[in-house]
Amino acid sequence: MRLPRPPAWTATLTWKAAVFIAVMCCSLAALLGVLVHVSVTDRTVDDSREKALARLTEASRTYEAGEPLPRFAAIDPPGLPAALRALALRGEHGTMVSDDEGRPTMWAAGPADSPRTGRAEGPVAVRALAVRVDHTQSAETIEALDRAILGSSVLAIGTTLLVGAFAVTRVTRRLHATARVARRISAGDLDARVDDPRTKDPSRPQDEVATVSGALDTMASSLQRKLQSEQRFTADVAHELRTPLTGLSAAAELLPEGRPSELVRDRVRAMRSLTEDLLEISRLDARSETVDLAVHRLGPVAERVVRASAGGHPRTGALPAGAPAELRIVRDAEVETDRRRLERVLGNLVANAHRHGAPPVVVTVDGPLVTVRDHGPGYPAYLLEAGPQRFRTEGGGKGHGLGLTIAAGQARVIGAELVFTNPPGGGAEARLRLPAYRHAAEDGGGEAGGGGA
Repeated sequence: MRLPRPPAWTATLTWKAAVFIAVMCCSLAALLGVLVHVSVTDRTVDDSREKALARLTEASRTYEAGEPLPRFAAIDPPGLPAALRALALRGEHGTMVSDDEGRPTMWAAGPADSPRTGRAEGPVAVRALAVRVDHTQSAETIEALDRAILGSSVLAIGTTLLVGAFAVTRVTRRLHATARVARRISAGDLDARVDDPRTKDPSRPQDEVATVSGALDTMASSLQRKLQSEQRFTADVAHELRTPLTGLSAAAELLPEGRPSELVRDRVRAMRSLTEDLLEISRLDARSETVDLAVHRLGPVAERVVRASAGGHPRTGALPAGAPAELRIVRDAEVETDRRRLERVLGNLVANAHRHGAPPVVVTVDGPLVTVRDHGPGYPAYLLEAGPQRFRTEGGGKGHGLGLTIAAGQARVIGAELVFTNPPGGGAEARLRLPAYRHAAEDGGGEAGGGGA
């Protein structure tokens, strides 16, 4: 039988600290309460015992002198505890606390007569002389002390819990702020900083949270400098390559027709395409792109992309002629987006499906959701886990891993969600979900089927 899983809030630091503080306070209060109770009770009982024994000595003298016994003393009184009576009849003196007619009473007893010798039991007394001392006030004092200990313990535990919860909450708030900044940095916001005030003033003592916050800010600054340096390097290299590539392309066009000239032109086009991709990635990394939003119907946009891919469009991935994708419009929709960037995303997805997958390649429009699926080996594991990575491809196909990287970057710019999966049945599937146009009129229905382009 499996035990039920505790709620998620029980795993928080505040809850654990509160439980720890409560347990420690209760343990300390119980220990101190027991010590105080035992100490006061022993002292109170000892005082009553000494008083009772003193009265017993006084009553013994009075009894031996033949004078009347005081009112607090008696011979074999009916309320005398049996154990104490037996002790007195054996010729010994003793004390005991018991209830006498519902009142706490301290008894003291001893032999009333001189001990006589029995045949088998040794010296025994005939009667017991006993005195009583009212123990009610002492018992009430102990009870009042117990109530005071309990009340003060509850008050101390409550106060300690409030103060401890306040102190722990301050720490956890700072930890949550640090975690939020770390998540923002992971999402790409390299300008995010914790800026804990304790790290800015060296004269102030720093606790562990301030140390972690300072280390996170230092790491983010170092990471930002390195990434910006790499972005500048990539952009500078791409810019520097554009001029010689432009001249090389013009020179290649002047070469006489033939197989060598075709190879040169093909390589020049590939280098120009790679250079443009690098420039685009550098702009995406710098997050300096601006979008030109307008309302577009998704079906015609997808149709243009499919037609361009069939014709081997240079910016959407050169594809062999005669290998078009299949377009299916289940439900058309209007979206507010940047059409150029959307076509770039879809074109790269279709080009990647043709280059690394296997036919048929199917583009499906279902409302604001566009899926591009092929029937090849599927996306590699690293891509499903961490997303596209530039200059990394698998499967032996051509490419630099920039197409899907650009698609993911452009999708982020237009506010779309791009997800890569390997669906059941094989193949690879990219799902692009765009924000729907809020004021679009209801569409009576798109084409039930699709045709190739």
